[in-house]
Amino acid sequence: MTARTKTSSDARHNRKDQNEVRNPKADPDAAGNRIKDPEEWVTGHEPMTGAQASYLKTLSEQAHDSDAYDPDLDKAEASKRIDHLKQEREQ
Repeated sequence: MTARTKTSSDARHNRKDQNEVRNPKADPDAAGNRIKDPEEWVTGHEPMTGAQASYLKTLSEQAHDSDAYDPDLDKAEASKRIDHLKQEREQ
């Protein structure tokens, strides 16, 4: 029995198969791209981003809820408040 020698086309084919599985655009669930709870975020304790601050400020103004915006929030808490205000707006 002879062992088959891998050719460069075999290597390209294998690499293509691996990339397709790992490509989050091709299969987001396979890459582990799930929505995580903000409490699980590695950077959740860092200050909220400028984009979060702007969006949260806008949503809090639209909801007439000035208490929803706090410039000292971290990323995780800002995300939760944004989600909460968006849900209220949809109802």
